[in-house]
Amino acid sequence: MQHREGGCLCGAVRYELKGELQGAALCHCTHCQKQSGSAFSFNLFVSEADYVQQGDTKFYVDTGDSGKQSYRHFCGNCGSPILTKDPGLPGMVLVKAGTLDIEYREGLRPQMEIYTDRAAKWLARVPGTQLFERSP
Repeated sequence: MQHREGGCLCGAVRYELKGELQGAALCHCTHCQKQSGSAFSFNLFVSEADYVQQGDTKFYVDTGDSGKQSYRHFCGNCGSPILTKDPGLPGMVLVKAGTLDIEYREGLRPQMEIYTDRAAKWLARVPGTQLFERSP
């Protein structure tokens, strides 16, 4: 079992991941680009039962390309994005990999890239990842 810890920039929100990761994906959708302030978001698929959080997050109710809502949780103090809850993935949370403490990032590698039709043209694909123009 892999234990990992992380949190927001200011430290008001901390979390533990108590189980194995269920997957890892780069998302190139325009909403993840805007939310991350970057070309993509690196998301870790975690069983909700294995996610334990200290401190409170605020959330933004987003409506994605599917027309379904997702809940983007962030620190209300520093604004760091922490996780996304997607009703289309019951029992899972999508934790933002960049919020992991540095010592817990070793060995992380995306297995897939989604919304590649919206990816920055200058950005090379990660070798060995499955590519999806949209969400699988």
